[in-house]
Amino acid sequence: MTISLPQDVADTIVAIFEERGKRWLDDLPALVQERCDAWGLTIAGAGFSGGTHSYAAPVHRTDGSVAVLKIPVVDPENIGEAAGLHCYQGDGAVQLYEFDSASNSMLLEWARPGTELVTQPGFPSLEGESRNIEKVEFACALYKRLRREPVDIPAEFPALPLASGMVEEWTQMFLEPDPEVAEVIPSRLLDKAALWTARLAVPDGPLLVVNRDTHLGNIVAAEREPWLLIDPKAYLGEAAFDAGFLGMIQVQSWPTPEHAKAVIERTATGLEIDPDRARGWAFMRAMEEIVWAIEDEEPEDMRLHLAVATALSEPLT
Repeated sequence: MTISLPQDVADTIVAIFEERGKRWLDDLPALVQERCDAWGLTIAGAGFSGGTHSYAAPVHRTDGSVAVLKIPVVDPENIGEAAGLHCYQGDGAVQLYEFDSASNSMLLEWARPGTELVTQPGFPSLEGESRNIEKVEFACALYKRLRREPVDIPAEFPALPLASGMVEEWTQMFLEPDPEVAEVIPSRLLDKAALWTARLAVPDGPLLVVNRDTHLGNIVAAEREPWLLIDPKAYLGEAAFDAGFLGMIQVQSWPTPEHAKAVIERTATGLEIDPDRARGWAFMRAMEEIVWAIEDEEPEDMRLHLAVATALSEPLT
């Protein structure tokens, strides 16, 4: 089968997954054909651009309706997407029509026209700008609505990854940091990270379906509802986990203690969570980004994330 995968997506997959990504690209046409045969699909257009981990393309079903065929390169962040969508049952998110456990392929509702609530330009993000405050408040309401207990997930679905697993990684990352990390991150921030990993290791409340990648580019205009969530990075964790990424990216607009305080308080109110836990998750997400920027040799991003972590390290009172 001849398929159209945008070059930016193919390049990103190879850059991230290297040899595994190349093998996945080689196998993709046969896998698309297999899913089309199994689910009665006809490819209706080129693959969508802008993605980093998957082939996603519009398809026609045998009943004449349209959908999206999504075939991901699975990694620890996106492994819980199908389970999360199953739990949502279309309530605020695109519907999951079919799932193939062998390939992790999904047949999804097509959210049209698909305009993003806020376009994600990379770092620094735009969510923290004053013109987007109402959009962030709407996103908080949607993410709060999406939180729920994980019930009746079929056995063949991959398990939801645990937020506590991220905390374990952070504990190793910051309690005994690599020399290049210790050279860049002030000891004061490393000490704060040690305190926060100990606190966040004990969940505050029940474990719920939450999201790792809470930017507003994953909320898109649709027909069944005005806005729906796509591409969830579903995890199992406490309610405040949702504030981690969303809080961190808002602070990027003005990484000062004053702006960080306003962002965290507003986000915590919108999500109905404890503001201090929200600050802790956002601080640790910024600390994680510092390490990744060091590893990827991105000094400008590293300086931005360092400024954000510093702003978030200050107490709210």
